[in-house]
Amino acid sequence: MYDIVILTDSRYEKPETTDWYINQVILEDTLLLEALKEKGCTVIRKSWDAQDFDWATCNYAIFRTTWDYFERYAEFFSWFEKTQKILHFINAPELIYWNLDKHYLTDLKQQQINIPPTLFLEKGTQENLKTLLEEKGWQKAVLKPAIGGGGRETFKITKHNATEHQVHFEKLLAQEALLFQEFQDHIISQGEISLMMMNGIYTHAVLKKAKSGDFRVQDDFGGSVEKYTAKKEEINFAEKALSACPLPPIYARVDVFYDNSNCLALGELELIEPELWFRNHPQAATLLAEAVVNYMNTKHR
Repeated sequence: MYDIVILTDSRYEKPETTDWYINQVILEDTLLLEALKEKGCTVIRKSWDAQDFDWATCNYAIFRTTWDYFERYAEFFSWFEKTQKILHFINAPELIYWNLDKHYLTDLKQQQINIPPTLFLEKGTQENLKTLLEEKGWQKAVLKPAIGGGGRETFKITKHNATEHQVHFEKLLAQEALLFQEFQDHIISQGEISLMMMNGIYTHAVLKKAKSGDFRVQDDFGGSVEKYTAKKEEINFAEKALSACPLPPIYARVDVFYDNSNCLALGELELIEPELWFRNHPQAATLLAEAVVNYMNTKHR
């Protein structure tokens, strides 16, 4: 039996060849794995879709580098539904269901968490991008899926390119719900701040910036990442966002930026499989391991 399984995806479990990116993924998972072992846990690392593994041999599971789930959502969802009946997930399934779909931003807005002006476009509806821009009075907007990550199907829409994106937009909207958000210029000039929170406590942060000519901050698209010391008001904002969650997250990444009014705003709240940059601050992996062990001990009382 294993106390806990660290979940990755098949590309990263036992890769035949590696590069800097894969090595980085493995390092992140290893830092947590070793921290859990130091706390006395028996730990294994497996791909979530492993066909040769008996999930009943584990008491708990924690999502880490399952970065193909939104590309295989139906398969992932079916696996998750089945597996949560066998073991306990960290974070809890209630949080994961809530956080899977970016409609959670509506819940946070209702609790006074500042988010960029957002229009939710539901699957199967019919909309026109140029008309939406005109109706909202926006010069630029970002279009992205309600369920997704890593910059998948994310586009910058302007009155000049709206028409050329319309056909692809209609195909996407026929298949899934989308977010249409006012473009935030400060993300280009100042970047996006990711605050890592272990058991609700801020540990460290990074600043992500898009490469010249792009707006996506992910390193998949050439974005840069640097260490960042969060300001008190940024930490307070992150803590407030976590306090608005349905349950207290054991781990979280809070992505924030300064909006077009130069006020702090939430980009996304990542509670499932966020990159946590343990390599920049290994002590955070230790703090997460402590929180996980405390959670497991509490559940078993």
